[in-house]
Amino acid sequence: MAKILLKNAEYLASDAVVKQADIAIEGTEISTIGNIGNDWQPDKIIDCTNKLVVPGFVNTHTHAAMTLFRSYADDMLLMDWLQNKIWPAEANLTAEDVYWGTQLAIAEMIKSGTTTFADMYFFMPEVAQAVSDTGIRAVLSRGMAGVAPTAQQALSESEAFFQQYHRSADGRITVMLGPHAPYTCPPEYLRKVVELAQKLGAEIHIHLAETAGEVEECKAKYGQTPIALMNELGVLDCGVLAAHCVHLSEEDIRIMKSKNVRVAHNPGSNMKLASGIAPLPEMLQAGLTVGLGTDGAASNNNLDMLEEIRLTALLHKVKTYDPLAIPAKTAIALATEMGAQAVGLAAITGKIAKGYKADIAIFDMNGLHWYPRHDRLSLLTYSAVSSDVDTVLIDGKIVLEGKRLTTIDEERLKQEVASRALRLVKA
Repeated sequence: MAKILLKNAEYLASDAVVKQADIAIEGTEISTIGNIGNDWQPDKIIDCTNKLVVPGFVNTHTHAAMTLFRSYADDMLLMDWLQNKIWPAEANLTAEDVYWGTQLAIAEMIKSGTTTFADMYFFMPEVAQAVSDTGIRAVLSRGMAGVAPTAQQALSESEAFFQQYHRSADGRITVMLGPHAPYTCPPEYLRKVVELAQKLGAEIHIHLAETAGEVEECKAKYGQTPIALMNELGVLDCGVLAAHCVHLSEEDIRIMKSKNVRVAHNPGSNMKLASGIAPLPEMLQAGLTVGLGTDGAASNNNLDMLEEIRLTALLHKVKTYDPLAIPAKTAIALATEMGAQAVGLAAITGKIAKGYKADIAIFDMNGLHWYPRHDRLSLLTYSAVSSDVDTVLIDGKIVLEGKRLTTIDEERLKQEVASRALRLVKA
């Protein structure tokens, strides 16, 4: 069992206060914080002087392999973007493409401090292989569209994927079911998803209320909002991670609270696709669990959670005209502790505390933008950049050291995705 000592660490404690202490890691877990006896001999010491140690970020909503479509179809509305650009290009994807696109996303996430991500896509065994190969933690869902010719196949593949990969990769992979959205999954199909979820004991990851048009279409077709429809169909009884939730009524929020729906808030994607600004302060005030997500790189350019933290803090100040609407410590909590709660991993990650998994990001504070240091959390929220991430540990293993990936061949990765991406959009 490997032993790692984080020496002289300024770390974000579970009470949202930055403290200083040595942190001992044994195997996959944090074993001690402070008061480490002389008889405990580490295999490796990481000097954390002038560094900030934080829980690894949790990216609660991605379509990881969509990195392959980064910069391909920008400045479009969601449905035009999907129907005329993304879905036709995705039809050309192979399983190997998805493996490399996912690895690109993982590399980018690790280098910007993310240690866990929730993904919904297809060719999910290849996504799981990329997770296993790179050492990251993930919550994976095989995307399902009930209106597609592969609707029944998606159900069968989701069941097989759950049975084979749930709790795999040394426990780093959790599997959910992934019906895409109400507008691609009619009620009769969602009932089948609910039945499968109950059979497997699986939770559900789904897009809900992302655009005003989606909500109005749902009302016109079914006489109720997407949230109310999901409640009627029993989807919300399965344990739900709901992505976006931009256009919610007060009654929607009440229903979500009563059913313990957790939200993946994606401010960058919502802005780029002109979907709107989610009622985050209202959701938090109602007691909903909310995490931050980047969505796919094609819809948000990058997978940098620091940008989502900053956008969250700034955007909702503007929307509410209240500088305290989402303070820095709240924005960071959405990316760490609350993010872990949102993806169902609150018992193991999202905190730097004894017994928690050693999923940790270490920021180098030597840059000029880290001075003066009146408030570390303010600096992390408003000043830090992803290139400040020096070291990342996941499950107690070092996956980024001195800003260099240890589990990914970055040069080969660039070559693979460059050639594959060109083929996909030209086919």
